Amino acid sequence: MVSPSAVLAHAAQEYQARPPLALSPEQAELQDGLLDRPAHIDPKFLYDALGSSLFTAITLLPEYYPTRCETEIFQRHGQDIARHIGPVQSMIDLGAGDCVKAERLFASLRPRHYIPIDISADYLQTAVRRLKLSYPDLQVTAIGQDFSQALALPAVISTEQRLFFYPGSSIGNLSPDDAHAMLQRIRAQCDGGGLLVGVDRVKPRQVLEPAYDDALHLTAAFNLNLLRHVNRVLDADFNVDDWRHVALYNSARSRIEMHLEAQRPLHVAWPGGGRAFHAGERIHTENSYKFTPHAFSDLLQSAGFRDVAHWSDSRGWFSVFSARA
Repeated sequence: MVSPSAVLAHAAQEYQARPPLALSPEQAELQDGLLDRPAHIDPKFLYDALGSSLFTAITLLPEYYPTRCETEIFQRHGQDIARHIGPVQSMIDLGAGDCVKAERLFASLRPRHYIPIDISADYLQTAVRRLKLSYPDLQVTAIGQDFSQALALPAVISTEQRLFFYPGSSIGNLSPDDAHAMLQRIRAQCDGGGLLVGVDRVKPRQVLEPAYDDALHLTAAFNLNLLRHVNRVLDADFNVDDWRHVALYNSARSRIEMHLEAQRPLHVAWPGGGRAFHAGERIHTENSYKFTPHAFSDLLQSAGFRDVAHWSDSRGWFSVFSARA
């Protein structure tokens, strides 16, 4: 019987013997993350077509409070929020997904042009076809784009009265430095307009962790599906059965962390590369930072926003911020 250490040593030798291949930027990003120690994969890769559908299902779970809390805020405070925002020419929806969150605000905000942006272009197009049938007078321009590093908007989008919409506490997936940089990029593109952003708040571990590790294991399926997406993009040979979903609250950093943990010694290969994993070794797949209202208000102001206002749900679990550029 071959020992696990011998398997890992042989795998490492195989990897070193392989010639390097030319990789696309997306493939290179995945490879660099997988070869790093500890290994990590950017959470944007969670959102292929299946991942986007799974996440929509997650938002319906009783454990997953953010969507319900955010919806409550818009229902209770929608008119106050609309007054603070003012007129909206272009509503730019970052990470739009199925576009439902933005659609619920059309009546109060009355945008003339809706621009949903999402990395999962195919999933986005399905939502856009529905919107064009339901709102024939609304101009809709869908953009399939990874906006995590750059935010490129076509010239057809007016620079007047832009509102960037960033719901669901997606800003929490970014490190504090990256969140600050993202807010600065948004601020640079909405002079005279503003930002409407959902933010999850610091709360007890017993509330936070079940929201990312639900009883039906939908979040586990969402996280594990990431490996299938990596297999397609990188032509890797991850076996989903070799991994398990781990979600925990890191109180020192005020963030939920999601990981995939190897359940046995194994080796994952892709053309021109590969990596051995020990049993119990993890791939870090997502962070979700939690904020106090004061901390996030300071973050907005440091990124150049002004006239910051926020509204909370009845339990104080979630906040929606509106800020002027």
